[in-house]
Amino acid sequence: MPSITSQAVDARLTSAAIFLVVALDAGAAAQNAVRGLCGDLSSLVRGVGFRASHGQLSCIVGIGSVAWDRLFGSPRPKELHPFREIQGVHHAPGTPGDLLFHIRAASMDLCFELATEILRRLGDAAAAADTVQGFKYFDNRDLLGFVDGTENPVAQAAVDATLIGDEDAAFAGGSYVIVQKYLHDMGKWNAIPVEQQEKIIGRKKLSDIELADAEKPSYAHNVLTSIEEGGESLEILRDNMPFGDPAKGEFGTYFIGYARSPARIERMLENMFVGNPPGNYDRLLDVSRAVTGSLFFVPTTTFLDDVAPQAVSGTASPSSAHDAGTGPSRAPDGSLHIGSLKEQTSHE
Repeated sequence: MPSITSQAVDARLTSAAIFLVVALDAGAAAQNAVRGLCGDLSSLVRGVGFRASHGQLSCIVGIGSVAWDRLFGSPRPKELHPFREIQGVHHAPGTPGDLLFHIRAASMDLCFELATEILRRLGDAAAAADTVQGFKYFDNRDLLGFVDGTENPVAQAAVDATLIGDEDAAFAGGSYVIVQKYLHDMGKWNAIPVEQQEKIIGRKKLSDIELADAEKPSYAHNVLTSIEEGGESLEILRDNMPFGDPAKGEFGTYFIGYARSPARIERMLENMFVGNPPGNYDRLLDVSRAVTGSLFFVPTTTFLDDVAPQAVSGTASPSSAHDAGTGPSRAPDGSLHIGSLKEQTSHE
C-alpha cells in the first residue's frame, strides 16, 4: 500500500491565524474550481511560505458533509455529518459552511496573503460564510485571562488522538474538526471574583495550576470536558485563539478541535451545554456565547494532491485510488491537482 501523508493538524501553535469558512455556489463550475484548488493547495502554501522561510505557514482544509457528497460522492468518511445543534441550558447553534481553511503562521501577513489567494482562486465558486483573524495573547491566554491549552496531547499521543486508523481504513490518516466562535461578555466576566472564576475554569488564573479535585466543582470547565471510555481518556487537539475588536465591543475565543472521531468533541459539548448530569452545565457559558458551529472532515494531503479538476454533474465518480483511501485519480496527463507536535493550547 502506498504511503499516506496526513495534513499537519498538529502543527506548532503560531502567533497568528485565519479561520475561513466558505459556502459553495451551486453547479458543476463551482465543484470544478474547488477540486482545482484542492489539488493545488500544497503548492500554494509552499509558494507563499517560501517568501518567509521561518514563517511557519500551514493550511488545513476541511470538507463539510454536503460538500463532500457534491465533490467526491462515495465512499465517504464514516462519521462525517452536519454539525449537531445542541439545545440545553445554553444553545450551541449549527451554522452553514462547506469548506474550512485553518491558516496558521508566525505573522498575519502570511495568513492574509494565503487567504487572499485561496479566495481569488475560488472566485464566484464560493462566498465567505465566516472569517476570523486570531492572535496570540500574552502567554497563550484567552481574553478571559486564563491559559488556554495546557492539557493538549503531544507527540504520539497527539497522533493517536487526531488521526483515523483502522476503524475507517479507507480514510486512515484523516481527521475531523469542529469549529465554534464564542463571544464573551467581558463586563459580566470581570464582575466575577477571581476565586469564583478559577472554580468555573478549574485552574488558578495566574499560575495555571489545576485545582485539586476536592476544590473543583462538578461544573468546572475542565471537569465537564474530560471524557473517558473504559477507563481511558479520550483526547482531542485544540488550537483555540483569541480574537476581537475593542471598538465594536467584540471579545471572543475561536474554538477549533481536531479528533479521530467527532463523537469525542460532541460528548464534551453535550456535557458543557446540557450538563453532566443534565442541568450541571458549564458556567463559563453564562458569559461566553456560541454563535457558530460546523463540522468538517480533514482528508489526507495525499488525497488532496490527487484531486483533479474536471467537469462534473451531480456527484463525482470515485476512482479506484479513491476507493483505496488515497484520493481521486490523477488527471490523464499525470499532473497533480489539490503536524510539530503541539505543546500548546486547549480550551480545556
